[in-house]
Amino acid sequence: MTQLRCALLGAATLLCMAQMRAQTPTVETPEANPGRPTVSTPATLTPVGYLQFENGGLYAQTSPEFKTRFGINQVTKLAVTSRLQLLALSEPFVHATGAEVSGDRPGEVFAGLQAVALSGTGHTPTVSLSYIRRLYESPAPEIDIGTFRQSALFLVSNDLGGFHFDVNGVFSEQAEGTVRRGQFGQTLSVSHPLARFTISGELWHFTQPLTRGNAVGNLWAGSYPIRKNLVVDAGFDHGLTSTSTHWEEFAGFTYVLPHRLWGGREKH
Repeated sequence: MTQLRCALLGAATLLCMAQMRAQTPTVETPEANPGRPTVSTPATLTPVGYLQFENGGLYAQTSPEFKTRFGINQVTKLAVTSRLQLLALSEPFVHATGAEVSGDRPGEVFAGLQAVALSGTGHTPTVSLSYIRRLYESPAPEIDIGTFRQSALFLVSNDLGGFHFDVNGVFSEQAEGTVRRGQFGQTLSVSHPLARFTISGELWHFTQPLTRGNAVGNLWAGSYPIRKNLVVDAGFDHGLTSTSTHWEEFAGFTYVLPHRLWGGREKH
């Protein structure tokens, strides 16, 4: 009897401990919402209150401004509400050959925001507006799209028939000395899951107002979620016009810091 009572008491203690553990709140891991590696930017925002980092490297060959170019790019995103996101974009390092300004240079720095105008549900797309302004102008050569002083974007994202679509309309101001010109761009990215991988194909077009040309390209990329908040990617882009960068290869990752900056949302 004594052994039976001890066994019952031990079982009851373990049951209580299991119940208490089940009721203990745990921090929910945020899910990454990568904006890379496509030219298109998703209309949806990152998890509210979490910092998301999108880092990578891009190697480009044969372009009007250079022979080869390697750059490290970094984008930081922070959604302060479910409808407003802050952006910081930079290229900390650029190495170029065959350019007017070759060698090692820091790239440009931008800041901006993205606001959701229409939250998508079901077959209704998510529609957002974005504004980005340059904070630092670099002498380093640019790829075929060029650079801008300021840019406004119209973003649409939707899921249809197992495919994810991102469509962007881009309106930018390019400047060279005292000359200012408007640049217009359109991008269409289509993604589809393949097992745990995601395969993306994209067509994009940008006018080149300062040289009276057009840059057109076709991009293909794959991404893989190592964890819910960590996604790696790699791919290539091929320019389709004489004024486009002929080839670009890139790889990188998207990482969301698992700790919320404020509020501390918990999951029971």
